[in-house]
Amino acid sequence: MTRSEPRVNEIDEKDIEVSKGPKDWAAGIPGVYNSMKPAIEHMGLKRTLQTVLKMNHKDGFDCPSCAWPDPGKRKTFEFCENGAKAVTWEAAPVVISSDFWAENSITDLRERSEYWLGMQGRLVEPVYKPAGEDHYRPVSWDEAFEIVGNKLKSLDAPDDAAFYTSGRTSNEAAFLYQLFVRGFGTNNLPDCSNMCHESSGWAMGQTIGIGKATVTFDDYADADLIIVMGQNPGTNHPRMLTELEACKETGGQIVAVNPLPEAGLKRYKNPQKVKGVAGKGTEIADQFLQVRLGGDMALLQAVSKRVFEAEAKNPGTVLDHAFLEEHCEGLDELRDYLMKLDDATVVEATGLRIEEIDELAARYLAADKVIITWAMGITQQKKGVATIKEIINLLLLRGNIGKRGAGASPIRGHSNVQGDRTMGIWEQMPETFMDALGKEFGFEPPREHGVDVVESIRRMRDGQVKVLVALGGNLVSATSDTQVAEKAFQNTDMTVQISIKLNRSHLITGKEALILPCKGRTEIDRQATGEQFVSVEDTVCAVHPSWGSVEPVSDNLLSEPAIISRLARATIDGKINADWEGFEKNYDLIRKHIANVVEGCEDYNQKIRREGGFVMANGPRDSRTFNTPTGKAVLTVNDLEYLERPEGTLILQSLRSHDQWNTTIYGHNDRYRGIKKGRHVVFINPEDITELGLEDGQNVDIHGVYDDGVQRVLRAFRVVSYPTARGCAAAYYPEANVLVPLDEVAEGSNTPRSKQIIVRFEKSTHTAPTSHDHVATVQTRDAEPDGFPTNGTATPVKKAEAANA
Repeated sequence: MTRSEPRVNEIDEKDIEVSKGPKDWAAGIPGVYNSMKPAIEHMGLKRTLQTVLKMNHKDGFDCPSCAWPDPGKRKTFEFCENGAKAVTWEAAPVVISSDFWAENSITDLRERSEYWLGMQGRLVEPVYKPAGEDHYRPVSWDEAFEIVGNKLKSLDAPDDAAFYTSGRTSNEAAFLYQLFVRGFGTNNLPDCSNMCHESSGWAMGQTIGIGKATVTFDDYADADLIIVMGQNPGTNHPRMLTELEACKETGGQIVAVNPLPEAGLKRYKNPQKVKGVAGKGTEIADQFLQVRLGGDMALLQAVSKRVFEAEAKNPGTVLDHAFLEEHCEGLDELRDYLMKLDDATVVEATGLRIEEIDELAARYLAADKVIITWAMGITQQKKGVATIKEIINLLLLRGNIGKRGAGASPIRGHSNVQGDRTMGIWEQMPETFMDALGKEFGFEPPREHGVDVVESIRRMRDGQVKVLVALGGNLVSATSDTQVAEKAFQNTDMTVQISIKLNRSHLITGKEALILPCKGRTEIDRQATGEQFVSVEDTVCAVHPSWGSVEPVSDNLLSEPAIISRLARATIDGKINADWEGFEKNYDLIRKHIANVVEGCEDYNQKIRREGGFVMANGPRDSRTFNTPTGKAVLTVNDLEYLERPEGTLILQSLRSHDQWNTTIYGHNDRYRGIKKGRHVVFINPEDITELGLEDGQNVDIHGVYDDGVQRVLRAFRVVSYPTARGCAAAYYPEANVLVPLDEVAEGSNTPRSKQIIVRFEKSTHTAPTSHDHVATVQTRDAEPDGFPTNGTATPVKKAEAANA
């Protein structure tokens, strides 16, 4: 089926519907209905059964949305609502016709919403925008590769290009991509990790020697206590709720720490159980700590202090002394620091009552096996790295790393973002990897560290990165400081997007631009040597194969490994000892090289063919060994700092709606938060609404509060009275990205601070926007003639220096 006319109409948010308060349970029959209804509507019954019933099964494909692991024993319906929506979005047999490009200029398409763009159908032919033109035009694959190859070879230096990677990329494609980029001569490999879990990698790498979870899938059901921080499983990784339910059924307890109440952490109706369909389901959180944005670090320090106090009252009975003595360092320094922590400071930082903190500490002290799990609510803070170090501190004190039912569990939000990093997608890969890569392919890889996402935007802005190649994703919408990012993209000579469907990054282009369409994970991948599979790594280090299950929507599509191989042949053929043509024909050849280069992937072709794949080695989890300079886990001292909220302002966080995945918008409803037919809303505590002189339901302009000379504004957002933490607010991502200055990042990881945005509100003179009003709702006043802001910022912070002196 092909279409060139619009498949959907834009949403007029004048018709937005807001119910009173959030839902108090997740999933159940509505979850099933909202999974299957769009799938059958857009794919038909046969294609729906060929996809959703193969998703996450041992002979099927890995879910293209989150990285939640699969159980050893799979259920028939081993998918969730968001997974089904992701498959429908990818596998629906609707394609963009050649006429579309002539009928729609890039300027006109920029006025469309992400939702409208994605609903036009699959990209099925390469298209090229020459310099000075406002339309893409179809080109042959050979012509497309020649254009890109010639452009890259014409650059003055390899560092004049940057190569972005999305977390949907398979291990095989990721390995080829980093090989191509390093063979070209640069380590400029920004990726989606830079914007989400980079803080986790830095904190865990410095403290326990590995930036990955120290738990297995089965540990969740065995835990005595699971502390869920800064995440919303019911929307972002719904299958996690089944394991939280399993923990409760075996006598474990759950504590939720979050500025907003989330339905999935209140009650879960498991649609595969009678009580989830006909009954009330399972109460999930035994305690809900509604922490103030940025207060997580103070909360963790306060609990650790209480652990030390309990040990002082009953020496030798609270701390895991044997573990600490044999495996850890820094205990005395941490104790000395935390014992000076003042409770009044903690209350101010967290917005919690002392009784609530005492209750959490009591639960922790009573539990023998504890998992602490977190997501971007923690990582996207200024002190995200330090906060995660405090998570590690708390776990180490009672030996909660390296034993069954316990450990640290960052939840990756993208299906193979962890595997991409394992395969070398990082601008700072260690020397051991680079040595092995150079030896395997007979060249000297570049050793100077490359640029991450934020630095790539800066360099594009400044004219230092002239070509951007993106393997998947929607970088211009995903990154911070929207207007700066868009102008940076437009300042390049060429942008190249390897993509499945149309998004805004295809419309904010360099002088020249190409779109190279690729097969999706759901589609059968036939090459010269037969049907191929790829592999992925989930959030608990399990690596497994993924086989496409349906026919591609077009015979003209190439796979990601094929596209990368042909790009390499057009750019660096003969420069390194790589059989690019062979890689495209047979993915086993790629895996053979992975086995020789990537630590832990020895005998890769054999291990990946085992039933269920294999699990990567993990020192802290498997043997309580730590790859740190001293060989011991490090308890760290982290100076407490938190945001002060100036009078008349709130601290805003960005978040996803239930009807989206990252920047992909499936619809305009967020049923768990009571929003229908709209996204331009801001959630504010009713007491804050009164204090600020606002009214529930009115339209406001949201202004970022920074002194860098740039006015960052979201226009005509509807105020929604909502039980958020006092002093805090929330708005949807990616719309709220415009409010995050490029230079406001987490210390150490350079991750955008999307969870700590100081904002003020003004009554809006604008009417409610339609869903395509991207520019109308995002406006800036440039500080300099060239359109780029200065770097000065003024984020009010308060350090607990007096309390900790």
